[in-house]
Amino acid sequence: MNVNIQTVHFDPDSKLVSYVEKKLAKLFQFHDKITKVDVYLKLDNVVHQIKDKVAEIKVHIPKCDIFVKHSSKSFEESFDEALDSAIIQIKRKKERLAA
Repeated sequence: MNVNIQTVHFDPDSKLVSYVEKKLAKLFQFHDKITKVDVYLKLDNVVHQIKDKVAEIKVHIPKCDIFVKHSSKSFEESFDEALDSAIIQIKRKKERLAA
């Protein structure tokens, strides 16, 4: 599984990157044919004082791409919510393929 983490409008610290990589390792237990995972971490509303943290996850499975996006006040919370949504979609896709 190839993992690509990109950040927009900021430089991530090593704790955030290791947190994302650790959580993404769990994805492989839900589907064994995941080829690539792209993670985009962005700061939204840069013009205003309050900045939302946006996490986007794109999971590449043969014949299927899953994309989820979530925003909140912290990257960890945004990433966790997006990952939960991605896991639900991966489970659904695997059940449909098995049926």
